[in-house]
Amino acid sequence: MGSVDLVNEPPHYNKGNIETIDYIIDALGEYEAISYCHGNVIKYTGTRLWEKGKPIEDAEKAVWYLNKMIELMKKTKGVNW
Repeated sequence: MGSVDLVNEPPHYNKGNIETIDYIIDALGEYEAISYCHGNVIKYTGTRLWEKGKPIEDAEKAVWYLNKMIELMKKTKGVNW
């Protein structure tokens, strides 16, 4: 049995046929989903970083959301802002 990647493929976010982030983007739209990702960057780099006992994993999650935010910003540049 392989190791579980809790940053890039957390099993609790992959139930059903669509990954949670894809559903959120579909429901909110690409531009609004930028704020969702931004909020998660703040969440994972704020006080949670040192209080939950997994600072490296939480920092990696922040990077994942930051990369998704940048991807969405590139897609919406010139359209929404």
